[in-house]
Amino acid sequence: MGRARGRLGTRLRRRMSDVQAEARGGDVRFVTVSGRRLCFADWGRLDAPAVVFLHGTPGSRLNLHSSGAAYTDAVGARVVTYDRPGYGRSDRLPGRSVVDCVADVEALANHLGIERFAVSGGSGGGPHALAVAARLGDRVTRARCDAGVAPFGEPGLDFFEGMDPLNVREFGWALQGEEHVAAQLSRELDDMGRRVEADPAKTVSDEWGLDPSDRAVLARPDVAEFARASTADLVAGGVWGWVDDDLSFVRPWGFDVAEIRVTVQVTYGLRDVLSPADHGAWLARMIPNADVIVTERSGHMRTPELVAAGLQWLIEGTR
Repeated sequence: MGRARGRLGTRLRRRMSDVQAEARGGDVRFVTVSGRRLCFADWGRLDAPAVVFLHGTPGSRLNLHSSGAAYTDAVGARVVTYDRPGYGRSDRLPGRSVVDCVADVEALANHLGIERFAVSGGSGGGPHALAVAARLGDRVTRARCDAGVAPFGEPGLDFFEGMDPLNVREFGWALQGEEHVAAQLSRELDDMGRRVEADPAKTVSDEWGLDPSDRAVLARPDVAEFARASTADLVAGGVWGWVDDDLSFVRPWGFDVAEIRVTVQVTYGLRDVLSPADHGAWLARMIPNADVIVTERSGHMRTPELVAAGLQWLIEGTR
């Protein structure tokens, strides 16, 4: 396994170097879902095993560290990403719940002629990936929830334990309602845009108490290059995707993770202060037969090599 991952990392680094310029654009296409435009990108061969990758919060279809082509070539996958409603170039869906992403993913897969696919989500994308696994289990081959947030207000989980105070503050804004969180996040988004333009390693400001392992990932030149492009796209799209994500996380998700019957890999780091380890542990307990990976020396961020290894595991379930 170690040698295989090493070879994968070598291929990925070579491919990322070759396609770095592509990270600034990406493939921009649209599908209409119930009268809304949904913006997506689609990388890789049409006959390759498909993975639908659901971005974090805040995020966009570009949240793959580099051009999706780097992963499709290195791993041998077809990777589909999209802007959740309100992000980037996708139309907003006011009042959406986590489970509402299922209709979007289903429509996108139908539009692309993809019958069977794996699904993956990191951070705020984690709950959305779990929703797809729960409600589209007849089409999902495998699912992955990486550093995902757990449901708010669940018995046996102190939602805020181990969470950075600034993240606690953000969820507090959401609990005060749409108008309040929108005003606060508008300021945060503007600050992020200016900060990343000056230094693309600062998608998360120095005020946050991230683990050094997270800062090391953000400081990587390949990750920083992607961050500049994805943040510019995020800022251009406006704040509503971020607002609606945060609101959906403090409301019922609209499904129960106990519904899931497909194979799910739950991964989390013990040093994560954004989605604390207790969140990952709760999901691991509640998702039936979850394959759990706990890393003792990592926080929230993932290197491109780990993202690629996760995609490799996902597509193994389609062969």
